Amino acid sequence: MKHFLIASFLAGAVAFPAVAADYSVMAPAAPGGGWDQTARTMQVALQQEKISNRVQVMNVPGAGGTIGIAQFASQQKGNPNALMVGGYVMVGAILTNKSPVTLKDVTPIARLTGEYEVIVVPTSSDIKTMADLVTKLKADPGSVSWGGGSAGGTDHIGAGLIAKAAGVDPTKINYIAFSGGGEALAAILGSQVTAGISSYGEFESQIKAGSLRLLGISSDKKIDGIDAPTLKESGLDVVLQNWRMVAAAPGISDEQKKTITADIEKLVKSKTWQDNLKTKGWMDTYLSGPAFDEQLAKDIAATETILKDIGLVK
Repeated sequence: MKHFLIASFLAGAVAFPAVAADYSVMAPAAPGGGWDQTARTMQVALQQEKISNRVQVMNVPGAGGTIGIAQFASQQKGNPNALMVGGYVMVGAILTNKSPVTLKDVTPIARLTGEYEVIVVPTSSDIKTMADLVTKLKADPGSVSWGGGSAGGTDHIGAGLIAKAAGVDPTKINYIAFSGGGEALAAILGSQVTAGISSYGEFESQIKAGSLRLLGISSDKKIDGIDAPTLKESGLDVVLQNWRMVAAAPGISDEQKKTITADIEKLVKSKTWQDNLKTKGWMDTYLSGPAFDEQLAKDIAATETILKDIGLVK
């Protein structure tokens, strides 16, 4: 009888579900920005969908994410419960800051979301179309000032790609980097810069309120609900997406990586996550495994090329 009870207990134990991991998610940026929003949206979805029992978010701002990634790589080695949000801006920051710690020093898991870049001017501006902006750019590149995020980030890369596509020397662009979206927005609305460049979400409410004029978007095709021609439709061969990703710690086992990847897949397919994407206007660009590794390598190489063209990387 005793043997039967033990056998029954063991058989029942096998059927118990695996214990959900308690994750910590680093946002290598200040609260309120895109990476912080991504980390906190992950926190909500992982807990609400019972993928994880407890999720903590920590912020480590500075230098386009390079301070955070350095801390993450050194302090979380081998920790299967540690995650870090990153993205395209970090790729540029690693190159421009000559960071000794790169994405090769962590374990990339998946690309999560993406936003396209848009170009805006105040509605009082005499620039009505992308063609008008390009005409000014060709006549005198330095006279056109671009307001956007950190130097070497997606906004800066976008301005460089537009100049290059227009046949203008990208090293001659007059790009003014702002540390936060609020500062950039104030400069654009106050006509302190000629044009603004950032993700659509940064300017959406001002566009809808009529205080900013939307000239173009860096998508490959028209986006539902966004009334703007693509840069390609404006004669500029530029497609650019500011994507965000999640990485795990370095030094984890293949089995631990599989478990994390499975949890992230459950996350991105969940109703909580998908509802948040719609609310925030984020595009679902989920990509994982070898396909993501391959795309990441391509993006790093392409970023290095344009940053050299702009003159930010030797």
